[in-house]
Amino acid sequence: MITKKVNNVQEAITGIETGMTIMFGGFGLCGIPENTIAALVNTTISDLTCISNNAGVDDFGLGLLLQKKQIKKMISSYVGENAEFERQMLSGELEVELTPQGTLAERCRAAQAGIPAFFTPAGYGTEVAEGKEVREFNGKMHIMEEAFKADFAIVKAWKGDEAGNLIFKGTARNFNACMAGAGKITIAEVEELVPVGTLDPNQIHIPGIMVQRIFQGEKFEKRIEQRTVRQKN
Repeated sequence: MITKKVNNVQEAITGIETGMTIMFGGFGLCGIPENTIAALVNTTISDLTCISNNAGVDDFGLGLLLQKKQIKKMISSYVGENAEFERQMLSGELEVELTPQGTLAERCRAAQAGIPAFFTPAGYGTEVAEGKEVREFNGKMHIMEEAFKADFAIVKAWKGDEAGNLIFKGTARNFNACMAGAGKITIAEVEELVPVGTLDPNQIHIPGIMVQRIFQGEKFEKRIEQRTVRQKN
């Protein structure tokens, strides 16, 4: 069995260079690859194009890379919760490509499946459709969207084995599942790394063939963007 295990996060990010395009799994702060992002913040890598549902918050997640001006362009579906993201976008310091959330997910999944492009009605008649091929299907207009082309896809899972098989937990599955295998190299950060044969094959969400590097992260904060609790009776 080929092992995909690397010794630490520094070894996992080997080969990531200035100017690359990187996918980051997660939704808000749920299921983000915390350790990998922190490791990239401690490098001099810059001019990154980042594909992610959003850019974290000001002091956590991709917000840390924004603070250090390491991101040149964000391809996202949501820009809320991050004042620095908003500031850089409005000032022209950051290039932003806003994409409908379903389209963002499908562009990841298409890349994962090796499908170069697809048609969707989402965004037709808006700025999203500018410059894109338009075709009619069943009386409805659709625009063509191309699959993403990323150098790296960085995902976070609950459990994984040394062959790269992954299991996600609850809503942390989100964009992680469709981004795994969607980049030239996929890095998986997991909470628990186990020997091959430990995981129940029926519970595996992503097969190891889609992962090139896997490591066990540490000290996960798992922050909550907006904590809401019931009033105490």
